[in-house]
Amino acid sequence: MNREYPDCPRVGVGVIVWRGDRVLLVRRARPPGKGEWSLPGGGQELGETLFEAARREVAEETGLAVAPVAVLTAVDSITRDDVGRVRFHYTLVDVVAHWEAGEAAAHDDVSDVHWATPEEAEALVAWSETRRVIRLSAARRQSGPP
Repeated sequence: MNREYPDCPRVGVGVIVWRGDRVLLVRRARPPGKGEWSLPGGGQELGETLFEAARREVAEETGLAVAPVAVLTAVDSITRDDVGRVRFHYTLVDVVAHWEAGEAAAHDDVSDVHWATPEEAEALVAWSETRRVIRLSAARRQSGPP
């Protein structure tokens, strides 16, 4: 199925990776969101669980090994072109994960990586839904596991 102008929504995974009190952000190198700070993640592949997709996407984009621990929420990501046609449509399932190993570096379809405090993420991330998901994850961390 095409990423651009799809026939139906694609399932994607967004990964909220925590290392201590910092969350991992990536800068997207291609549409949708080219040049914007976001969470690592991407399309789920056929036969792959959400947690497998989360581990694979983080490794492909940053070289890190992570341990997914919980599904946090789901978000609709629909981008339309200038005439109103759906250019991208993802149902994003956001997964909380903990850093296990490695040093973050930009790979695959990202141009930069950054470990940010939740406050820094508020200032860097453009999409309100991503900011909301990071806040939700941070609040749940403060109230207890995962």
